[in-house]
Amino acid sequence: MGVTKTQVFTEQQNRIADLAKALAHPARIAIIQHLLREKSCVCGDLVEVLPLAQATVSQHLKELKQIGILTGEINPPRVCYCINETVWQEAKAIFGEIFNTEVSLKCCE
Repeated sequence: MGVTKTQVFTEQQNRIADLAKALAHPARIAIIQHLLREKSCVCGDLVEVLPLAQATVSQHLKELKQIGILTGEINPPRVCYCINETVWQEAKAIFGEIFNTEVSLKCCE
């Protein structure tokens, strides 16, 4: 497999791809939906509502935290996660702009 050439794309295109990649798993969508409903929670709470092992939930949280869409407040031995409103607004704007673009119904004619 070839090396990806992310450097040939704009910073914004790479950011959109990073956000999309992080959101491209149903478990991560379920985590975000849960956090949107509950406002915050600890990993153990997510393990109770998701059909996944604690280690798997932690890995998904790590991916979401890495792109900045989640923040975590460490209070050993627990970490309380919540949606990072700044990054959430960024994602909404980015994806809204893309999906609100009109397409021609006469494509490929």
